[in-house]
Amino acid sequence: MSIQLQMLGTGSAFARRYFNNNALIYDKEFTLLIDCGVTAPIALHQLNVSFDDIDAVLITHIHADHVGGLEELAFTMKFKHKRKMILYIADTLIDILWEHTLKGGLYQKGEIMTLEDIFIIIPLSPGQAQFISDQIHVEILPTEHIPGKMSYSLYLNEHIFYSADMKFNPSLLAYLVHERSCDVILHDCQLTGSGEVHSTLQELLTLPEDIQRIIYLMHYGDNKDEFIDATGSMTFLEQQRIYEYE
Repeated sequence: MSIQLQMLGTGSAFARRYFNNNALIYDKEFTLLIDCGVTAPIALHQLNVSFDDIDAVLITHIHADHVGGLEELAFTMKFKHKRKMILYIADTLIDILWEHTLKGGLYQKGEIMTLEDIFIIIPLSPGQAQFISDQIHVEILPTEHIPGKMSYSLYLNEHIFYSADMKFNPSLLAYLVHERSCDVILHDCQLTGSGEVHSTLQELLTLPEDIQRIIYLMHYGDNKDEFIDATGSMTFLEQQRIYEYE
């Protein structure tokens, strides 16, 4: 299966030089948006991509840099393009997304009263892989981020790990590489400070060389350029660049 990945942004929630860490995945016939943060609309505009060019959106967890653009997406699709977009989301996050994030802005009596009024919802469950399209295959993996809040990373096409925001979990990475044929890791990275809710660069540098070589760092801060030669065998993922994977 052949796909392309293009990061709309590669920045942390507080970065100003880089957009929110959201991505587009393409096959020849289908476009999937991974997360839709506050900066997603302007990032798409810079690429000359409209919401109507996107077939579905997948949400990993409920933070503004991952869901803050959904209100604009929903209104645009409903009132301008007159269609519902497909929403892939963990079954445990469906009610939370509506009741705690979107309802306050989207609710209109008699028009938009439920999440189903604006999206075609396809629930995802951990351990149950889902074909998004002929070429895009996704499994959600529960990963720890904020205590008490559910967050899910992605395993794409049985060989690409795409982390949501997550604490350092070397055993998971080793399992994916050595037992599940993972050969690409797209990993969030906090460049400085302690890793209370994110994996830090210092933690990732403790990984074995064979794992570091396949890691591409994302969700980084504005000081990224200070660390160009300090990432071991790991590489920074670049926003807007198109990466191709078989």
